Amino acid sequence: MTSTGTFAPRPGAAPLSRMIRAQAALETRMLLRNGEQLLLTVVIPTLLLVLFSAVDIIDTGSGKSVDFLTPGVLALAVMSTAFTGQAIATGFERRYGVLKRLGASPLPRWGLMTAKTAAVLVTEVLQIALLTAVAFSLGWSPHGNPLAVVLLLVLGTAAFSGLGLLMAGTLKAEATLAAANLVFLLLLVGGGVIVPLEKFPGAVRTALEALPISALSDGLRDVLRDGAGMPWADLGILTVWAVLGLGAAARFFRWE
Repeated sequence: MTSTGTFAPRPGAAPLSRMIRAQAALETRMLLRNGEQLLLTVVIPTLLLVLFSAVDIIDTGSGKSVDFLTPGVLALAVMSTAFTGQAIATGFERRYGVLKRLGASPLPRWGLMTAKTAAVLVTEVLQIALLTAVAFSLGWSPHGNPLAVVLLLVLGTAAFSGLGLLMAGTLKAEATLAAANLVFLLLLVGGGVIVPLEKFPGAVRTALEALPISALSDGLRDVLRDGAGMPWADLGILTVWAVLGLGAAARFFRWE
């Protein structure tokens, strides 16, 4: 105490930017320390890339298998972190009252969601770096515009984050756990990640092409494998999903 009624350091909330950085760092550490999340976000995509690149199980068309598989696995990594992992973690935080308590802290609710998004982005950077290194070791030869790749990944993250938060904020934690894992498995098979969409019947293929995982995997494949320019159609699909998902999450998310 420096004088009567004056305290040092001055009491009160930290600056908003510092609170968001601290919460983002905490969210990232919690995610990376969770064994189940690491299995989902790192181990499974890496194993899929190595296995299907090394063993000729699925016909991926002309060219090297790794050139077809890597863009799809990168899309899967984004989905596993931004949608599946975030939905499950946030759902149980909501169930145990963590979100309610954090919502009463000096950190505003939008700041909490910003911190969660930052943690997702940090995790994705680590995923992409690891998967890229593995793909190069398997003989991957990427092409295309890096800006297009970044736009696809950012819009894909926004789309899946919105859908994950919508699920976590409206369903019970157990239902979120089951639904998120089920969606992950279904989209792994039917989202153009491992199995080319050309293998599906016409009507089914048309429906699958409208999914965010299909738009992300096909857009990345067009750019990285075929050297295409800006994949406007796929970017448009991801934008629609991002707007709808984030808008619905903002409208219907329940903190308790």
